[in-house]
Amino acid sequence: MAEEKETSRVEAFSDGVFAIAITLLILEIKVPEVPEHSTNNQLFASLLSLWPSYFAFLLSFTAVLIMWINHHGFFKYLKKINTPFLYANGFLLLVVTFIPFPTAVLAKYINSPAANMSAAFYTGSMVLLSIAYNLLWFTTAYKRVLVRDEISDALINKIRNAYWLGFFVYLAAFALSFFNAIAGLLLCISFWTFWVVLDYSKTTKKTKPRRILR
Repeated sequence: MAEEKETSRVEAFSDGVFAIAITLLILEIKVPEVPEHSTNNQLFASLLSLWPSYFAFLLSFTAVLIMWINHHGFFKYLKKINTPFLYANGFLLLVVTFIPFPTAVLAKYINSPAANMSAAFYTGSMVLLSIAYNLLWFTTAYKRVLVRDEISDALINKIRNAYWLGFFVYLAAFALSFFNAIAGLLLCISFWTFWVVLDYSKTTKKTKPRRILR
């Protein structure tokens, strides 16, 4: 019971950090400055010109939401926590709270000659996130230290391989961004569909039913 309580506390704290990070994203979208007696068309044009901010906000909101859903699914595997796990989880939350900054950079420069660097900075933050998730999984699944007994080895390997694949895809997106900003971002976004369909619900081993003695 005490171990479950500790796990719940860590998850609740992590949820709070995710909530703050996802809320901060909206602060990048500023009210446009227009003359006091501007017409409807002028205001509309100013609002439309903020499309890079809308794009970056939607991009990062989706990313953080998917990360939170996977982080929530991750905790279904835990039977307890330890100090290495807490540090690994802390590193993940550090990167999550950093996301609003590359989002702001992307919004400001994606429609400029510095688009490639802004996209590389953004996709590079996804590489860091992938490293954080791999580290968190390593501290959890290594020798099944923190994993529930009913979790199958096949599922452990499946999640490990998914995290490693994510690292290489984000690394490729980072490299591609230096040559083509949009292509790098699209590669990054395309892999998010994989995280959406990653199933954390099939967590248990198949066990034989007990024979009832009479």
